[in-house]
Amino acid sequence: MLRLASGRIAPDTMSPLYERAIRDTIQRFEATGSPVITDGEQSKPSFIGYAIHGLETLVPDGVTIAFADGHVRQLPRLTAGPFRYRTYADTFLEEAKRHARVPVKQAVISASALSLLYPQDGIPGYSRDAFLDDLTREAARDIRRCLAKGAHIVQIDFTEGRLAAKLDPTKHLLKAFVDLNNRVLERFTPLERKRIGVHTCPGGDQDSTHSADVDYGQLLPSLFGLKVGNFYIQLASEKDRGRVLGIIKEYARPDQKLFIGVIDPINPRIETAEDVRDRVLEAAEFIPLSQLGTADDCGFAPFGDDTSTGRDAAFAKISARVAGTRLAAQALKV
Repeated sequence: MLRLASGRIAPDTMSPLYERAIRDTIQRFEATGSPVITDGEQSKPSFIGYAIHGLETLVPDGVTIAFADGHVRQLPRLTAGPFRYRTYADTFLEEAKRHARVPVKQAVISASALSLLYPQDGIPGYSRDAFLDDLTREAARDIRRCLAKGAHIVQIDFTEGRLAAKLDPTKHLLKAFVDLNNRVLERFTPLERKRIGVHTCPGGDQDSTHSADVDYGQLLPSLFGLKVGNFYIQLASEKDRGRVLGIIKEYARPDQKLFIGVIDPINPRIETAEDVRDRVLEAAEFIPLSQLGTADDCGFAPFGDDTSTGRDAAFAKISARVAGTRLAAQALKV
């Protein structure tokens, strides 16, 4: 993708490379024994940009997101309406399911993240309210198409949730993000929402984060107000996991499944199965076993130009997660 972005390789030569990467990812993912897999977002330019990549009404001078190591990501800015997705996530799901033999989870970007495309000074002839109406419709369509194509779970990436609490300590921005995402989720039945989840983390790009310095207590009470059945919660890299688990116990509802992060993609150390087992047993002291699952804290390379974690290291970590979860299940007799 770096060569594509720099013009050193033609776009029409990428398809076979994408297919090879997807096939290799799925084969290696299945070899770990994971009961549910993803395609690793191999053909997406980024976890946030797939829906708008190539959209002609964007310019590159939008909102900037600063990371702790000093690097910055910049979103594009919308210049005209109506807003429409250029690509829906079911196109990636279809390709993954061609190769997979186990259920596939599909990631989609949140409406709240894409809401940052709209400029603060507005767009002539296209109000913010009109934009949000278009955005919520498109975000719901993205999810619905993935459900219809057989996604095991559709995971909404909501990494901007913790960042919102950093940018606006009054939490008005966080509330606005939660309310906007719920506008999307209210288009689905309670049964459909059981197949929808939300992922939260403090960002994970080039081995750095944008909001890990924000107290999780500023996010989690609001997070569990999202109308989904599944939560994928970064936890392995937290300094005080017990405190965070206590907050989760206080605010999570009994009908919500909680997939706790037991692998830290940013840390180059490969976790052992025993590390994972111990983290699961710790979580089981706070979360009923009927609600508890495991996950990685974040994606290993959420942007196409992020080469900080190699494939071998990523799958070694995933293998540890699977093996450690099994050890914990044996210890818990489930």
